[in-house]
Amino acid sequence: MGGIARAHKLHAIIIGGMGDHVHLLLAVPSTIAIGRAVQLIKMGSSSWVRENESKLFQWQEGFAAFSVSQSNLEKVKDYIRDQEIHHRRISFAEEWNALLEKHGITLNRAA
Repeated sequence: MGGIARAHKLHAIIIGGMGDHVHLLLAVPSTIAIGRAVQLIKMGSSSWVRENESKLFQWQEGFAAFSVSQSNLEKVKDYIRDQEIHHRRISFAEEWNALLEKHGITLNRAA
């Protein structure tokens, strides 16, 4: 993913995650929409995984993106770096639902 980011003029600060999700801390230039940046990463990584690991691989539809202030950059890097330890305490689904609730976000899910 870091190589894909570099190829598209994105700066991957740190990338990490677990078997069911990934976190990318990216610096995205103002000339590239965040949705386009995610699309490029997902397309490129899907191709790589299908060629090298599993022909059945698919990303989920959609994504979440959050901006990060310079003052919180180190906290976010630590969070991404420590995913395995973090998810021993709380599952990704539990954390995601709590984050949405905390910020009053309701997802529109297709029936």
